[in-house]
Amino acid sequence: MNDLQLLSAQFPWLFTLFAGGFGALIGSFLNVCIYRIPKDESVVTPRSHCGCGQLIAWYDNIPVLSWLILRGRARCCGRSFSFRYPFIELLTAVLFALCWHLFPGGKAIAGMVLVAIVICATFIDLDHMIIPDVFTIGGGVVGVLLSFALPALHGKSHDFFLIASAQSGLEGVLGLMVGSSLVLWIALIAEAILKKEAMGFGDVKFLGALGAFVGWKGAVFSMFGGAIIGCLWFIFAVSWKKIFGKATTLAPKIETPDGQPAEVGLGVHISFGPMLGIAALLYFLGVDHWVDLYFESFRGVF
Repeated sequence: MNDLQLLSAQFPWLFTLFAGGFGALIGSFLNVCIYRIPKDESVVTPRSHCGCGQLIAWYDNIPVLSWLILRGRARCCGRSFSFRYPFIELLTAVLFALCWHLFPGGKAIAGMVLVAIVICATFIDLDHMIIPDVFTIGGGVVGVLLSFALPALHGKSHDFFLIASAQSGLEGVLGLMVGSSLVLWIALIAEAILKKEAMGFGDVKFLGALGAFVGWKGAVFSMFGGAIIGCLWFIFAVSWKKIFGKATTLAPKIETPDGQPAEVGLGVHISFGPMLGIAALLYFLGVDHWVDLYFESFRGVF
């Protein structure tokens, strides 16, 4: 252990680099999860294969590098692979490295779990407008368990681990409850006003899961921060179409209330999960300092 600490002190970038490499490997697995889980397929078997049916050799399945070497095409049949595969691998690598660089070991590990949940939920929601329970209910359970096991996740420390664990666990449970109830009430009020469903129940569960990782303040920020991100995206998408005459490829799946494909505009359904996830990651990775100060300012008022 002392040797590892000495190595980390002499080469602080080394373990961050390892975290990034590990993140790229996990990103490759997340691609499998994103593709197979909505289809109720196993994420373990069969092995990764090309659309033509040929198994992909291990040397053609190296995160990011294989896609670059093969120029985005399969070696067996020449069909193209989406750029999204290396993008997700690279994104996961960068976020894992950032977690390790910013936080002590326990919180860094919890952050990596949060990153994996957000990335999977985001891209599945963009493709199918659903967030599977494994990332909502399962994410909430994992978030609460990590809150108890890793008090550093919520910034708790004490000479007695059990006290710090209880404090952190309570923060995780409170975040889960505030997050899910906040979205639920907003959805119910909006539905009463608009006379139609305004938000899917998956978003309710998803913000609860995020709250288990980022606490109740992070859950509140994720809700309203996600709304701001959604508005900015909406403005961008509408502006892009007016300028270029066609929808941007960055647009998520858009549907009418009855599930038919639609263009950007008022009265359509869009994926809100990605906005919630992005806001939660922003809070976790550094915005929490300003958000927490904002909430602290209310103490003097009350």
